Amino acid sequence: MAKYIAIWTAGALALSFGNPTLADVTIGVTVSSTGSGAALGIPLKNSVELWPSEIAGEKLKVIVLDDAGDPSIATTNARRFVNDDKVDVIVGSALTPASIAVAGVAAEASTPHFSASPVPPNISKGKWTFVLPQDAGLIARTLFAKMRADGAKTFGYIGFSDSYGDLWVNQYKAIGAEYGLEMVADERYARPDTSVSGQVLKIVAARPDAVLIGASGTGAALPQIGLRERGFIGTIYQTHGAVTFDFLRIAGASADNTVFASGPVMVAEAQPDTAETKKDGMDYVTTYEAKFGAGTRTQFGAHIHDAMAILKKAIPVALEKAKPGTSEFRNTLRDAIETGGPFPASQGVFEYKADDHLGLDERAVVLLTAKDGKFELIE
Repeated sequence: MAKYIAIWTAGALALSFGNPTLADVTIGVTVSSTGSGAALGIPLKNSVELWPSEIAGEKLKVIVLDDAGDPSIATTNARRFVNDDKVDVIVGSALTPASIAVAGVAAEASTPHFSASPVPPNISKGKWTFVLPQDAGLIARTLFAKMRADGAKTFGYIGFSDSYGDLWVNQYKAIGAEYGLEMVADERYARPDTSVSGQVLKIVAARPDAVLIGASGTGAALPQIGLRERGFIGTIYQTHGAVTFDFLRIAGASADNTVFASGPVMVAEAQPDTAETKKDGMDYVTTYEAKFGAGTRTQFGAHIHDAMAILKKAIPVALEKAKPGTSEFRNTLRDAIETGGPFPASQGVFEYKADDHLGLDERAVVLLTAKDGKFELIE
């Protein structure tokens, strides 16, 4: 219990923009700024600091809580948001298990929710949760098509032993046959693990043409390093969860020639001027790195930026019909998010619909490789 209180107290410092008594639109943000998901959650928390102080003349009150990546704490945070703070929108969390927990509360309370991590189809098909990251199906198709183009017929899989790791195996089961791929190994590890030697040995013994890693943040570097140390020379493919500069720093030379599926903000400067994501991406990268330092951008933080890009357009529509803090406003805001697109943003062009809360297409994905500690766009 003491651990919970310490986490809650640290996270309960609200970031309120403007005079709290005048703050009409309330947003609750739960992120993993401590714990195993901190590498993902801290950039989200930082990006909240870049949000405007008002929208359409209405003050914003933003409450940020730390969930430490724990679904039970994320649930408690979400319940505080809806019961005590009467929020109009919930954003979070950085990790898939925590986001699933928040989505459950948002659905019960009929409150719009932006998930900052991928979630399973049963969540994304709900009425109240809108997904900000590229969904697993979009990323998987991009990676499977690249594997096929690279000549791979078999691959080994190693990923987190949680719902994020499950996403990619489920995608293979659903669409892998379309690409002529066979998964010859399926190994898992927990986010806090410090060694995956046993799992890596099993994958190498299966002699796959390629390996897909289903992990995120710096935790994705553990099998990357292990595979190269054990002599695997085939191509390694990583999901968008691994695309961070911290990953490159930890993985070192083992990251070279890896193929990553990524949101475009990580190489915003390299996009053609015609790309619909370039302007917003450059705005975010320039502002974020001016405040937090060169090379600190992450696509996780960009999801928070994109949530605000959507709200800047949706909130004024909702304000025309209802008052913040009411169920009518929350319902109207949800409708405005579903019907108000397209919303050009840093990571894609969002266009949600009543039957599509994923909202992104191929404009939201680029392929990258790593060379000498840097990401490079694969043309």
